[in-house]
Amino acid sequence: MVRPAQLEHQSLPGLRGRAAAIVENSYFVRFITVLIVVNALTLGLETNHGLMAGYGTWFHLFDQFVVAVFLFEITLKLYAYRLPFFKVGWNVFDFIIVAITLLPHSGGLAILRSLRILRLLRLITLVPQMRNVIGALFHAIPGMASIIGILLVIVYVFSVLGTHFFGQGTSQQLDFYFGDVGHAMYTMFQMMTLDDWTDISNETMRHYPWAWTFFIPFIIITSFAVLNLFIGIIVDALNIVKGEDLKAEEEDVLAEIRILSAKIDTLQSEIRTLKGDRD
Repeated sequence: MVRPAQLEHQSLPGLRGRAAAIVENSYFVRFITVLIVVNALTLGLETNHGLMAGYGTWFHLFDQFVVAVFLFEITLKLYAYRLPFFKVGWNVFDFIIVAITLLPHSGGLAILRSLRILRLLRLITLVPQMRNVIGALFHAIPGMASIIGILLVIVYVFSVLGTHFFGQGTSQQLDFYFGDVGHAMYTMFQMMTLDDWTDISNETMRHYPWAWTFFIPFIIITSFAVLNLFIGIIVDALNIVKGEDLKAEEEDVLAEIRILSAKIDTLQSEIRTLKGDRD
C-alpha cells in the first residue's frame, strides 16, 4: 500500500480515515494479493477449452467478483486520498490497471479481454521488494544506456570487420551471416547472446580456419565483460534504493521520537503545574 507522501503522517478525518484504514490494513492487502494470484491462475486455466466447457460459468463469475473487489478498493483509495492519490506513480499504475479491467470486452474490443492478465502486475505495487527492484532498474537506466552504447559500438565495429573478412561470397550461408552490415550485426548479436554461436563459428571456420581469432575476443568482450557491467550497475542501483528506504525509515523514526519528546515535555510541564498547585 502506497500512501501519498503529504498524507503519510496525517490522521485522516471521519469516513476518509476509515476508508484509508481499510485499504491500508495488512489483512486487506494480503487478501488483494491472494486474489491477484488466484485470478492469474484462473486466467491461465481459461485457455483450456475442456475446463472452460465445464467450469466457464464459474470462471466468469469469479472474474466479475475480482473486478468488483478491485473497483471497491480503488474507490476507497480515491475517496481517502483524493487528488494526492495521483501524485504517487504506483497509485497511478494501479488506477490504469483497474481502468483496463473495466474496459468493455465485447464486440470489436473483445481482444481487450486478454489484457486482464495485466492484473498480475499489481503485485509490484503490493510487494515492497518488487517495488525496490523496479526502482533499482529506473535508477540503473542512465548507466545501462552508456553500456548499451558501448555494446552497439563494439557490435558495429565487429560487424563491419566480419563483413569484410567473411562476406565475400564464399558460401550462401556465410553471405546470410555476413553478407552486409545489417546481417552481420544480427549475427554478432546472436554471438553475443551465445545463441547457436557454435553453428556460426564452425561454418565460418570451415572456410576460414583462423576465424576463431575473430569470434573469441568478441565473445570475451561482450558476453563475459561488458554484459557483467549490467549486473554491477543493477546491484549498485539496488543498494541506492535500499539506502533511500533506510533513510526514509530513519526519518520516520526521528519524526516519531520528536513527537514523543514533545508529548513528554508537555507531560513534564503539566506535572510541574500540578506540583505548583499543590504547593
